[in-house]
Amino acid sequence: MSPEVRSIFQIFGVGFVVAMMNALLRHSGREDFAQWTTLAGVIAVLVIVIGYVDHLYQEITRVFLNTQ
Repeated sequence: MSPEVRSIFQIFGVGFVVAMMNALLRHSGREDFAQWTTLAGVIAVLVIVIGYVDHLYQEITRVFLNTQ
């Protein structure tokens, strides 16, 4: 499986787990923990996406600044 597909499944997995935990915590009356769980999930997905944006930036600079 390619790294891009694996990352898509990682993002899906994080979203699924966060959604289930959010529903469970809201149902049990722990809305403050549900919000923190959602925030942690968003931060985890942002870390994955920032890694790909950094890789994209490095590839763009390599292509356009490499004049050899």
